[in-house]
Amino acid sequence: MINQLGRYLLSFIAIVLVQVLVLNNLNLGGYVNPWLYVLFILILPVETPKWLLLVFGFITGLIMDAFLNTIGMHASATVFLAFLRPIFLRFLAPRDGYEPGSLPVPSHFGFGWFLKYALVSVTTHHLFLFIVEAFTFENFFVTLWKSILSSLVTIMVIMIAQLFSSREKRRI
Repeated sequence: MINQLGRYLLSFIAIVLVQVLVLNNLNLGGYVNPWLYVLFILILPVETPKWLLLVFGFITGLIMDAFLNTIGMHASATVFLAFLRPIFLRFLAPRDGYEPGSLPVPSHFGFGWFLKYALVSVTTHHLFLFIVEAFTFENFFVTLWKSILSSLVTIMVIMIAQLFSSREKRRI
């Protein structure tokens, strides 16, 4: 991962810029918020240490909180995602396990595998984020609906970003 640090830094900057300059300015009825920034946590190498995932999750969420003035909501949701990511990867692991240096992206494991991985990860992140945002279970179904719609739109944006980011041969 150290030899790829520049690539990850550029990816991080690009993802944050797209999120802040484009996606945060979309008005989709108040129920749909595409949060592309979770992609940074999703595409880190499989063997990334857990402590480093938590640090990256915190920094990513904190930067989003700074731009959105949300005081820790995104940081907590992204740390939660970073905490659960190894569990999701273990659950979705191929029969032979992961090879050293593998990335959880469509070009390494296929479109179907990545879609399942992104669906579980993004939905979990969004549920946590919107429950923390509401901070009550009074309108639980409104929060659930907002989480589902935002997850679907976020996954579509992530899949489009993955189509444009991979230069390797794709498996479908």
